[in-house]
Amino acid sequence: LLPFLALIFQGLCTALAGVVLVVIFLNIQFPYLLQDCKFCWTLFKVKQKRAVFRKRKPFYTVLDCFLNRVRTRPDKPLLVFEGREYSYQDCDKESNKIARALRKHGNLTQGDTVALFLGNEPRFVWMWLGLCKLGCAASLLNYNIRAKSLLHCFSCCGAKVLIVAEELKEAVEEVLPTLLEQKASVFILSKECNTAGLQTLVDKIEEASNEPISPELRSNVTMGSPAVYIYTSGTTGFPKAAVMTQERIWAGTFYLFINGASSEDVIYIPLPLYHAAGFVIGLHGAIQRGMTVVLRRKFSVSQFWDDCRKHNVTIIQYIGETMRYLCNTPKSDKMHKVRMAIGNGLREEVWRSFQSRFGHIRIVEFYAASDSNIGFINYIGKIGAVGRENFYQKRFFPHALIQFDAERGEPARDSNGLCIPMPQGETGLLVAKITTIAPFIEYARNPEQTEKKKIRDVFQKGDAYLNTGDLLRIDKDNFVYFQDRIGDTFRWKGENVATTEIEDVLTALDFIKDACVYGVKVPGTEGRAGMAAVTLKSGSEFDGTEAFSHIASYLPSYARPQFIRIQNSLEITGTFKQVKVKLVGEGFNLTIIKDPLYLHMDKDKCYKPMTMNYYNSIITGKMHI
Repeated sequence: LLPFLALIFQGLCTALAGVVLVVIFLNIQFPYLLQDCKFCWTLFKVKQKRAVFRKRKPFYTVLDCFLNRVRTRPDKPLLVFEGREYSYQDCDKESNKIARALRKHGNLTQGDTVALFLGNEPRFVWMWLGLCKLGCAASLLNYNIRAKSLLHCFSCCGAKVLIVAEELKEAVEEVLPTLLEQKASVFILSKECNTAGLQTLVDKIEEASNEPISPELRSNVTMGSPAVYIYTSGTTGFPKAAVMTQERIWAGTFYLFINGASSEDVIYIPLPLYHAAGFVIGLHGAIQRGMTVVLRRKFSVSQFWDDCRKHNVTIIQYIGETMRYLCNTPKSDKMHKVRMAIGNGLREEVWRSFQSRFGHIRIVEFYAASDSNIGFINYIGKIGAVGRENFYQKRFFPHALIQFDAERGEPARDSNGLCIPMPQGETGLLVAKITTIAPFIEYARNPEQTEKKKIRDVFQKGDAYLNTGDLLRIDKDNFVYFQDRIGDTFRWKGENVATTEIEDVLTALDFIKDACVYGVKVPGTEGRAGMAAVTLKSGSEFDGTEAFSHIASYLPSYARPQFIRIQNSLEITGTFKQVKVKLVGEGFNLTIIKDPLYLHMDKDKCYKPMTMNYYNSIITGKMHI
């Protein structure tokens, strides 16, 4: 018996040693296998949840999720804003009143679209919830847009009602005659207004009942119904309305769940709610988890950590620019409860500085876009990466990096007319296959731009891929790194900027003949600053004061060119496309540029001639633009 037991023991030891060796081998060969498996399992659970929601009759919407929170935890704060708390039940009742007021005075019915021209405030959330209860979609307008852009964004999604914050009254009055010609109903969030054509709304809301709204009013809403329109920059010069269906809202809502957020977390949202990051990932993610949202009108460096301490914030949302602002402050601060930061656009050096100065907060960088069908999440925490490519994504969301011809401004193709995949480790244009699982939802009323977003005959004749417009790199360990943007947009101050729109504004000046707008790198900043190369009309001179005044009247601050370069002529290709590659490469470098160059001076309200002192101050970080 003893020899037999000894053999068994020896066999067990051998097997155990084998298991240990296999584990060691797998850990060496696949160091992230466990995290990958855990992440993919979480994605699978999300997929199952969404399948269950889809099968319900009527299907389970994010609004239903909110109403469930109202029933189970009515007194828990959903919103904290400027010293006041609003519970889930408070928000439910306020949204009921708004729904009733809009249905009565705005003549809204299921399927209508309402444009919201509001800043961050509780009424933004209540408006959205109220519209959901009526089965209506919301068009989320950037409160920085003006004039033609404002009219375009209102019209392109088929909105019939515009709701305006009181502080944005002047912006709407400028285009009010055109809105009224279109038979739009325009409401302002105030009790009194003496502008003909502007209807007050606060008084009507206060008079309305807060009793529940009948689900019958939204009985025809499906997963494919438009939920919100979120705007992204376009090559036409005007923003494009990306249609976010109820299905896509759910997809973004689970970002917090995927990254381990719980109902006990408190999330801080200083990002604008008209962007998908704050609205979908932040607000809706919080509702899905049953969390509390600390909402702020605008990001504030000086109040950031005080807010986090005061409200016991555990999760923060960011863009790269906000993190850089925090790291530029002289004081470090680790006295807080923040455990996770979720966002995008964070540079490697800022990432390291942030964690060094403000504690080892888990940073979850991601890559996504409101009009895209592909996204990545850096669930490992690899510094500098925007995400990680794994077997789940490769299986269900086919994508690739392809060679991009910067001179021609289009993907390079081989002798068979197909695109050329980039080797691992090299930078290429990210394209994602359009499938039933990963569809590309068209831009609202813009079939031309919808088609331009697609690339056909990528790897085989007849296929169709989405052109993300982004250059990425994937290293040997499958980490994804954002490199740059291509085409007619660039990113500055956390916003996408459409170059054609700026060119149209510049050429409206009496002394400018042609304009070519592009983004240039500025040391110590995120994204690219706007720069314009212009030619002057015969016999005209550049007027820096007039240019500043005109540009400030038509463009939001982030879209205003920081540099204007005067040239004798603008180089174009044989197909009459502007050649920007050389201009981008030269940037605002005074040691290279011999043309007259002007600098945007906000303090002086003009464009001043660029001097070597200014140039050196910008390069060294002494002067901020």
